Amino acid sequence: MAPLLEVTWTDPVTDRQGFLVIDRLVRGVCSGGLRMRAGCTLDEVRGLAAGMTRKEALYYRPSNRYVPLGGAKGGIDCDPHDPRMRGILTRYLRGVRALVERHWTTGEDLGLHQKLIDEVVTEIGMESSIQAVYPLLPDRAAAISRLRRAFSLSVDGIALPDLAGGIGVAEAALASLTELGLPHEGTRAVIQGFGSMGGSTARYLAQAGLRIVAVSDALGVITNPAGLDVELLLRSRNAFGEIPRSCLRPGDTTLPVDAWLSVDTDVLVPAAISYCITPANQHLVRARLIVEAANLPVLPAAEASLTARGIHVVPDFVANSATNAWWWWTLFGDIDASISEATHQIRTEMHRILSTVFALARSTPTTLRAAAVAFTTDQLASIDGLAAG
Repeated sequence: MAPLLEVTWTDPVTDRQGFLVIDRLVRGVCSGGLRMRAGCTLDEVRGLAAGMTRKEALYYRPSNRYVPLGGAKGGIDCDPHDPRMRGILTRYLRGVRALVERHWTTGEDLGLHQKLIDEVVTEIGMESSIQAVYPLLPDRAAAISRLRRAFSLSVDGIALPDLAGGIGVAEAALASLTELGLPHEGTRAVIQGFGSMGGSTARYLAQAGLRIVAVSDALGVITNPAGLDVELLLRSRNAFGEIPRSCLRPGDTTLPVDAWLSVDTDVLVPAAISYCITPANQHLVRARLIVEAANLPVLPAAEASLTARGIHVVPDFVANSATNAWWWWTLFGDIDASISEATHQIRTEMHRILSTVFALARSTPTTLRAAAVAFTTDQLASIDGLAAG
């Protein structure tokens, strides 16, 4: 199905382009983050917006206050390290302001932090990057207060919004290991990317007993077959998820930046960039399970080859969906501003979704991605029926 709306914006100062794709609206509103990276394209944003529609639909529960929204995505073709990036972001948000005010709720994604988005939104005179959803809230003041309190919570100095996505990815991996009959304790994992998503995924997998044998950042790969000290690496990383090599322990070694794919492991979590597992490099993968923490990291042709080799791929719109759901559960009041409630809800729902997807995949039989698409298609039909009623 074609997207509902596509916008291409050109910055009048730098000629950089930005994009916004609204895949669909539910009750007049859609949800999806805003990313910034050099080389971002309309095709990329279109695919991400369609994924957001499915990501939202995963969590439809008739008993919840939160009714999933439509899917959307924004993207800006700019290196986030470019000193002009704030000005470009400001002009982009001014350009699409009318859609943010009434239809598109957005937040941080690759290359952008929520704090910066919030600052720019305030600077140009808007209330919030999610203000389009405010008319759907039964008690707006209480909802905003609850979300603010939730954003102030942290674990060991890491904010709950940065942890929520990683809790979800980790639970997707753990649920999948259980479905595949594999143990948690001692199972090896490699994490590509050590920002908010990759770092918190590594933390919760390590806490569950997995051995994190390698992580990668923009500088290269850090590996140790006996297991890395994840908490040490988390304390040492900078705002871009880069780890100073001076913090490494004896036994930790470094490899080139592209070596993450071929490290011997059981679970592989690409958590950094899109389109990084391709038909040309998929043969290097030695894991039995890939959990897509990044958006669209495995190209379709590569996934077909991986599937033929018996490697299971948990799709991105399932694995990395928890941050989005956590925002809306909190805002609509299905959970309180609480670390324990957030953790419990994410874990419970991710296990429910993965058990359903695995059951569908076995009964057809088909891939996890095809089963997840079938599941969300049914969910979308229910949401449409609710809106029509």
